[in-house]
Amino acid sequence: MFKHAWDAACDTSVPSPTFLVPQGKTYLLQPLTFNGKHCNSNNITLQIDGRIIAPTKPSAWDCETNCNHWIGFENFDGLHIQGSGTINGQGDKWWKLSCKDNEKSCQHRKPTGFMIGHSKNVDIKGLTFEDSPQMHIAFESSTLIHATELTIRAPGHSPNTDGIHIQRSTNVSIDNSTIQTGDDCISIGNESKYINISNIKCGPGHGISIGSLGIMGKTEDVEFLHVRNVTFHGTTNGVRIKTWQGGHGHARNIKFEDITSHSSTRPIIIDQYYCPHKQCKNQTSAVEISNIAYENINGTSHKKIAVQLSCSESIPCKNITMKDINLIYEKHKDKTSSYCLNARGLRNGRVHPSISCLQQEDNF
Repeated sequence: MFKHAWDAACDTSVPSPTFLVPQGKTYLLQPLTFNGKHCNSNNITLQIDGRIIAPTKPSAWDCETNCNHWIGFENFDGLHIQGSGTINGQGDKWWKLSCKDNEKSCQHRKPTGFMIGHSKNVDIKGLTFEDSPQMHIAFESSTLIHATELTIRAPGHSPNTDGIHIQRSTNVSIDNSTIQTGDDCISIGNESKYINISNIKCGPGHGISIGSLGIMGKTEDVEFLHVRNVTFHGTTNGVRIKTWQGGHGHARNIKFEDITSHSSTRPIIIDQYYCPHKQCKNQTSAVEISNIAYENINGTSHKKIAVQLSCSESIPCKNITMKDINLIYEKHKDKTSSYCLNARGLRNGRVHPSISCLQQEDNF
């Protein structure tokens, strides 16, 4: 029924058609991908004011075990997804198949909830996304994407439930949204550039993360990213860059500013030794991290070490700048400290905690 109604809107010759999911209605939707190549009109509007839910049990999903996503949109040029409705992935049964909890379940690839792929000129506004089996929203191989006024929520213990993931995409803006998940509120992956993130409330979750980059020796790049006006509440990280040893590529030309931390465990972190399973070999090559700016970052840290810069000996972090940083330890005011390894750069204004590996500079 849902697909037939969409096909009718897609096939019409009417300019800028609208497909409506009405308020007060709930629709159970099996995995489905909408393909813009099959539509006669551009600038289609999907107005979601009702509720869309996924099957409750993984075994009830009408697809192979390795579903890549639940709801997908591919090959669109001009797509407007908006409304006051809710998209609920009913992921709690999927979470119990997490490799972190049960190694025998690793063959079950958990689907992303909502995917935009190979598309441009797409905007998403006003919707609520809940309890995805894995990532809630993914932008893949797309450009000119705008996401605004979204609410994304899943329990803090839910594994791999990133709020929004960006991969191989350019000119993406995300703003004025609240994200509460069990993983990164927003994660930025390989081949992503010209990304703007602003006015975000994040927590619980793992913060806003670039990476991980360089796994299994891959060459991966992220650049021209601007993150501003973000508030973290009880997150495991604030703003984070994470790369694997042995990788190649770069993370560069990135600015974090006007950030507030409320009891984040690690408000500022660069980790070129990322290894979540703790069984990684030491390697000399690394993803190069350079031209990273932090400005006006304030609040409290849940741990004493509020700033951690763990950079490679062979490929140190370069041109790291910090200006007007004030992070205090929530248990002992003004007692925060920093950890700095193989990082080079400058600090200006008040920078607390002090970061000894960055040189004091009054004019930069």
